[in-house]
Amino acid sequence: MSVATLVCIMVTLLTLVYVFYLPGKLYLGPQKTRLAYLRERKEVVYDNLRDLNFEYKAGKLPEADYQSIKTSLEEEAAAVLAEIDRLEQAAIAAATSSAHPQKGARV
Repeated sequence: MSVATLVCIMVTLLTLVYVFYLPGKLYLGPQKTRLAYLRERKEVVYDNLRDLNFEYKAGKLPEADYQSIKTSLEEEAAAVLAEIDRLEQAAIAAATSSAHPQKGARV
């Protein structure tokens, strides 16, 4: 084997180790709650509605397509808002029930 072949093999092995090596601990970021996800989704839907309105006013969309897309985005926004409200109400109820235990209950 020549020196050039050995160098190529070493470079290839080092490249593979560099690309595929996983350290013992990975930082994956904070855990996202369902409520945080829904709030992000709400912002995305609102942005899509704004973009849709702009595209329609610019004449890029026919009336039928505009109404169809607008209706589906509004329905999605309503569903997201309803779930956000439900989760917030559940969190409030859980917080108040833990702050004020019922009579006769041991703490």
